[in-house]
Amino acid sequence: MIEINSRQIAENIVLELGHEPTSGQMELIGRLADFVAHKPVQKQQPAFLIKGYAGTGKTTLVSALVRVLPLVGMQSVLLAPTGRAAKVLAGYSRKQANTIHRKIYRSVPGHDGRLHMALAPNPHKFTLFIVDEASMIPGSGASAEQGIYSNRDLLEDLVNFVFNSEGCKLLLIGDTAQLPPVGTDQSPALDPDILQRSYHLDTGSYELTEVVRQSLESGILSNATNLRIQAAGEKPVLPFFKLAGFSDIKQIDGAMFEDALNSCYSRFGYENTVIITRSNKRANLFNNEVRARLLFRETELSAGDIIMVTRNNYFWLPSGSKAGFIANGDMAEVRRIIKTGEMYGYRFADVSIQLVDYPDQEVIEIKLLLDSMVIDSPSLPQAEHQKLFDEIMLDYTETPSKQQRISLVKNSPYYNAVQAKFAYALTCHKTQGGQWDAVFIDHGYLTAEMIDIGFVRWLYTALTRASKEVYFVNFNNDFFS
Repeated sequence: MIEINSRQIAENIVLELGHEPTSGQMELIGRLADFVAHKPVQKQQPAFLIKGYAGTGKTTLVSALVRVLPLVGMQSVLLAPTGRAAKVLAGYSRKQANTIHRKIYRSVPGHDGRLHMALAPNPHKFTLFIVDEASMIPGSGASAEQGIYSNRDLLEDLVNFVFNSEGCKLLLIGDTAQLPPVGTDQSPALDPDILQRSYHLDTGSYELTEVVRQSLESGILSNATNLRIQAAGEKPVLPFFKLAGFSDIKQIDGAMFEDALNSCYSRFGYENTVIITRSNKRANLFNNEVRARLLFRETELSAGDIIMVTRNNYFWLPSGSKAGFIANGDMAEVRRIIKTGEMYGYRFADVSIQLVDYPDQEVIEIKLLLDSMVIDSPSLPQAEHQKLFDEIMLDYTETPSKQQRISLVKNSPYYNAVQAKFAYALTCHKTQGGQWDAVFIDHGYLTAEMIDIGFVRWLYTALTRASKEVYFVNFNNDFFS
């Protein structure tokens, strides 16, 4: 690493920023410069945590830092929890970004012949690992059933990967006002005490709170700021939103919904428009309506449909492929329906798909479990998965060895069928970390008692998924000033 003092690093970051930093940004730049310049002693695990709400300039600052690092002889690796989030990070930093799991894990064959995830060696030295959307990273307490990284402490694996090589450091970036990982009430990767106590990181941290002037000119970010202030209080108080003076944020009723959605589809495309709901059941209703009434699709699945994978799948991609495996949260476009049919009491489709956030990955042929697309749970419940396993097992009753029978089932394309949902409407947790040009927010059934801090965080997370336009669908007038 080139010898350079922290003052020079700070000056270079300010130059790259291209505008006068706020007082908070200036203090953070100084702290970041010290962090980058500091030489870690042996066994030290240096980490820094940037917390900041929407509109406080986190992304601009990180983008400037990425451009300054080569000047001090330090490399950077950019990571995010989902493919969509990695795409957003790459867009604002102007450097390639990857998902955490595709960087830190590799597929290895197990005793049963199936591919399993194992921690990969870290090939980088003197590298700053920059991880965005850290609020989504689960620790040991996350729900294994619904989480993106079932049965693993992703945060622990990330830490072990980063510090398994010489001179590496970890920079975590996140927004504490967003929803925490599924099954938890806090984001462990945004808590310095947890990072030090449970993950043995030497953690510095700074929280940006001052909203930059340009952000207040946006209705999306101005209203997100109001929500964040509400979320910090004890009890939220209506109204939440101000529409006057903003063209990027609108209140619409059911009669206007179809025209507004069609307009967004024609201007931004299906993959850049999303309806955010509070339940899988309601998302299913919207997906059915959109496909039938707006896209005129009469079959259960059509070429051109946009879907989101709901469970990690290691079966269909070869181990050397760029994407590595098909991950929970990956969006895909259905290119071709090869055949559909019923087996073992479930519906399946052989299809070819293109992973939307990995355009360099070739079109792949998979078997899709159609039942997973219409059920009201996030993915096929464990009991149903076991039932499918038992049904396939009956095909191998003549195989004498039980171990061999289990191995045959676990390598069956039916048992390994991809689980997914239509992606026109999604729950807020499924959209987290991603960004869409246009977002339609539907709160569904809501009583006064349900308007609590958790609901405000849900609204804040939904609102900040949008980069250009937001539509509040069937919101009561009491929400608006």
